[in-house]
Amino acid sequence: MSPTLPEPRLTQVYRLEATLGQPLELGDTEQGRKRIVPLTGGTFTGQILGHGKLVAGASADWQTILPDGTALGDIRYTLQTDAGAILYVQSRSVRHGSPEVLGRLARGEDVDPREYTFRTATQIQTADSALDWLNKGVFIGVAARQASGVIYEIHLVE
Repeated sequence: MSPTLPEPRLTQVYRLEATLGQPLELGDTEQGRKRIVPLTGGTFTGQILGHGKLVAGASADWQTILPDGTALGDIRYTLQTDAGAILYVQSRSVRHGSPEVLGRLARGEDVDPREYTFRTATQIQTADSALDWLNKGVFIGVAARQASGVIYEIHLVE
């Protein structure tokens, strides 16, 4: 007899609203167009994690843009809670949609996030013993690219 497995539940850990710097365009490679987008600042809030800020200079999105406009991200950023804990966050992301919507995003227009898919698989590391549960968690995220920056909502899979 097979055991009944629990249904996964999602609990939002934080919402980060980050500002972006000018992308560094590396150009076309065999894997796609490469660019690095610095995350230059921002704040986060969450019922579980509390509040804090994104650490500028230690945060960026290394992107690969495929020929159809799909963006694959290797997002690495550093957060500092108001209590002083440092969090290292690494996400693998995919952002895709219709050619028209991706064109609007590429031009820097605000696009309703329900018009495209932007998701992350996320890991969080910290040396803060009170937040050790982050080191052991499985996280996913939903995101939105806006003219003013990017928003990540990160959820714990329970």
